[in-house]
Amino acid sequence: MSQAIKLYLTKNGIIVERDEHFFSLTGTWHGVVNRKDLYAYLSQALATASPLPAKDFSTVDIEAPLDHQEVWAAGVTYLRSKSARMDESKESGASIFYDMVYEAQRPEIFFKATPHRVVGTNQPVRIRKDSTWNVPEPELTLFISSAKTIEGYTIGNDMSSRSIEGENPLYLPQAKSYDGCAALGPCLYVPEQPIGLDTGIHLSIERNGQKIFTGDATLKQMKRSLTELASWLTRECSFPNGVYLMTGTCLVPENNFTLQAHDRITIGIDGIGILSNTVAAD
Repeated sequence: MSQAIKLYLTKNGIIVERDEHFFSLTGTWHGVVNRKDLYAYLSQALATASPLPAKDFSTVDIEAPLDHQEVWAAGVTYLRSKSARMDESKESGASIFYDMVYEAQRPEIFFKATPHRVVGTNQPVRIRKDSTWNVPEPELTLFISSAKTIEGYTIGNDMSSRSIEGENPLYLPQAKSYDGCAALGPCLYVPEQPIGLDTGIHLSIERNGQKIFTGDATLKQMKRSLTELASWLTRECSFPNGVYLMTGTCLVPENNFTLQAHDRITIGIDGIGILSNTVAAD
């Protein structure tokens, strides 16, 4: 049985994990990952590579797995997300649009972040100072090559200012894109076959050492397919270095919940790992 491959971007270069062994790869991040049939390429590269000396790689500083890649996002791909967005936008009269896009052929896809606005695991995410209602959104995130093929997956946290996006749908870019608005990691997960729909997504939020929210979901709850979302994103956009696409969430805290400084957000996706971030105090 083939083993999935995980790529980590660190301060000292690219580390690859396969079958509990670690290897080092030379080259830039985009030069390594942005290719069609990435799994086959990595398998061939590792076939003659020597494992790194045994050590505790849990102490290695891991960066967000991107260098020149944009991050985009799809919205209203789960029923729970549709309900939440309709609820937050009732007063503005915009709730009907979220109902319409959920049923429409064309999905909601929007630009999320440039690389410098993205953080990695164990790095702080931010909430906007001019927002009063803020939530994390745990999302399976696709890595799509410049050839428009889905080559890997990671975990994404699409930080959202619900008070801003609910006030007016035209404020969505401000609600979604700002410094520290997204987290990706801990790795780029590259399996031989596409990720299964039974894959679980898990979210927990801690405040002062106590869990204040937990939730679980699976990919089968998503209305749209991953290939469908990738196809819409790349229909009229080219991405010379590849691109990340967050695929939406159905784990949304209740309306009386908002993030606070120092809250710990932990997102797990089966097979990929754990993405953990603390809300910055600024």
